[in-house]
Amino acid sequence: MTHVPQATLSQDDLKTLVGRAALAYVVPGELVGVGTGSTVNKFIDALASIKDQIKGAVSSSEVSTERLKALGIAVFDCNDVIELAVYIDGADEIDGHGYMIKGGGAALTCEKIVAAQSRQFVCIADDSKLVQTLGKFPLPVEVIPMATQRILRQFAALGGQAQVRIKGGVPLVTDNGQHIVDVTGLQITDPLDFETRVSQWPGVVTVGVFAHQRANVCLLGTATGVKTLQF
Repeated sequence: MTHVPQATLSQDDLKTLVGRAALAYVVPGELVGVGTGSTVNKFIDALASIKDQIKGAVSSSEVSTERLKALGIAVFDCNDVIELAVYIDGADEIDGHGYMIKGGGAALTCEKIVAAQSRQFVCIADDSKLVQTLGKFPLPVEVIPMATQRILRQFAALGGQAQVRIKGGVPLVTDNGQHIVDVTGLQITDPLDFETRVSQWPGVVTVGVFAHQRANVCLLGTATGVKTLQF
């Protein structure tokens, strides 16, 4: 563990710590996969300090792409890249096996694509995100709009309460032109099986359980520094 002096660290401080710690996993001369979210923003800012040592990045969202480019980091299209050495991203929840819930920032589909294209997934998060069982954080699911009501009913049959994510008084539209359904009331005790089953529902684009694309490493920001979890 990387230790820091005993002091009260804010959540923002913890995000900065893990963002900087993730630089150790960036492979010089190669492309790095970059996720989305406030913790990843700290990593992007840190990445700018070594931008001359990497070829560039593949981004999982328009927001991250804009931030990378503003800092002078070249962004490559996923289709032009065969494989990435590492993917750095946050999580809304992560358990002791490296399984995660992701998608609070509505970029889960592109995040899962970039994760699948990477040899290693490094999750960066503060210790509030570590859980025993996934499901307390509302599960994001990207859906094709015409299937929304049926998907809401299917989650209700599982004991979940699902609702369409609203932004500005209307359904949020993702970078892919779809909607997000957020589901509460679930306890996901078998993330691999859950991800497999829900992914097969017609109209589901991506379910925000990352089990098949789980983290290999988690850099967890704690009050005493960065704790490294290996899965």
